[in-house]
Amino acid sequence: MGYPDTFKGFAGYSTEEWNKPKAFEYKPKPFGKHDVDIKIIACGVCGSDVHTITGGWGNVPMPLIVGHEIIGHVLRVGENVKDIKVGDRVGVGAQIGSCHHCPECLAGDEQYCRTVVDTYGGIYPVDDEDGSAGCITQGGYASHIRAHELFTFPIPDELETNLVAPMMCAGVTTYSPLVRNGCGPGKKVGIVGIGGLGHFGIQWAKALGADEVYVFSRGEAKRADAEKLGCTTYVATGAKDWNVPFKRQLDLIVCCANSSSNFDLGSYLACLKVHGKWVNVGLPEGEGYKINPMALLANGVFIGATHIGSKKEILEMLDLAVKKNVRPWVETIPVSAEGCSEALQRCHDNKVKYRITLTDFDKAFGA
Repeated sequence: MGYPDTFKGFAGYSTEEWNKPKAFEYKPKPFGKHDVDIKIIACGVCGSDVHTITGGWGNVPMPLIVGHEIIGHVLRVGENVKDIKVGDRVGVGAQIGSCHHCPECLAGDEQYCRTVVDTYGGIYPVDDEDGSAGCITQGGYASHIRAHELFTFPIPDELETNLVAPMMCAGVTTYSPLVRNGCGPGKKVGIVGIGGLGHFGIQWAKALGADEVYVFSRGEAKRADAEKLGCTTYVATGAKDWNVPFKRQLDLIVCCANSSSNFDLGSYLACLKVHGKWVNVGLPEGEGYKINPMALLANGVFIGATHIGSKKEILEMLDLAVKKNVRPWVETIPVSAEGCSEALQRCHDNKVKYRITLTDFDKAFGA
């Protein structure tokens, strides 16, 4: 059939064969008055894709096309769309729908909507006004995406497609907690974990003007990378009593770690000033971190988290990336069944430095 009736992509058909995606054609949700159809030209590969398609975060509907770091060109806009036009280069991140009327949406925190619709594996609610109720969302390892205008973001000309794609999820996931928790001049900020998330966090902290950017990693292997990215103090946490020189030094720590194995959270919390903040954005599978309540009392620290970011934050992030030359470290792989398999497997095996963007969508799906 083809566009606009059906979209094509590469989907996982079972969690047992998560690394063997196959061609899949599906019918998207009905086109609504606020919808935007996008022809995809690039899609970042996110750790969330792996956690989802493997079933590590729970059961998911199959077949499922993952991918929520999407860049493309607009092909069609709904009659009520105001700020986006055909031909624009735009991005779509990890969220594709919300109710637009709950307190969170009205406050500009639509990422915390009570009926949030994820870009893939999400289900449109029963009260959706355009007849989409029950439709399951499919992601960006595909020819097209149909998104609400609120979750479609104009991309500045200065940002290269393959580099801006990872900003749609990993970028804003690390930008939002830093901005919301006061990163800036006069602050000492820590980033835990140097990977797809952490390498963004280091750059954002520097771009936002933090006086010092501490980076915590288990060993010395990533010291040179951290320093190139903007780290001022590198801390190898595998050493005995590693935290002693840094106790009560930091205002804020953002944790981007993807593993909670042998992770002594209390040692990190001791590095925070009185009423300092620990904000988690890494989402390890399993039971997660363990903490003795006594570790919270000594310096009265606060533990929290943030979820992706709002449209306002995404637009501000893109502007900052232009002004401060923030760019992720990206490898590219042509999109195909084999390419998606390679990208997912390498992400699973932590053999990426530090993001992958799928490219050559015209070759896979046609111009």
